Amino acid sequence: MKYIEFGKNNVSLSTVILGMMRINDLSAKEVETLIETALDSGINAFDLADCYGDGKCESIVGEVLASRPDLRSKMWIQSKCGIRRDDGLKYFDFSFEHIIEAVDDILGRLKTDHIDSLLLHRPDALMEPERIGEAIESVVKSGKVTDFGVSNMN
Repeated sequence: MKYIEFGKNNVSLSTVILGMMRINDLSAKEVETLIETALDSGINAFDLADCYGDGKCESIVGEVLASRPDLRSKMWIQSKCGIRRDDGLKYFDFSFEHIIEAVDDILGRLKTDHIDSLLLHRPDALMEPERIGEAIESVVKSGKVTDFGVSNMN
């Protein structure tokens, strides 16, 4: 496995990231096996999003981490926020309030005190860069998020 030094802490990160988008139909035991197999193969990076399975994917990983806390220190976990679904509508929300709430919800579902990287999932035409910066500064300063980036943006 190839690794790169990544982020402000220069974490040794596998160049292969395991996407966890489609695990919502798996049991916690199956996901535990998936995580262990990935780690045994040298993959230490795991990608989630709060909208994957409407949060269920993060919840299943959280079940695994609750029963196997030893795995957390071996995993680099990235999640994404910004895609919202309410009353059948899908829209993007990078508001200060939503980012703060999304991070707390992600941590609750994952049953962990921090995520290694938070990505804004898709462009929000109404985003306010200053408020996004304030939200990111807040979650980083509080230790809830280590690194920050964007996904699916030019």
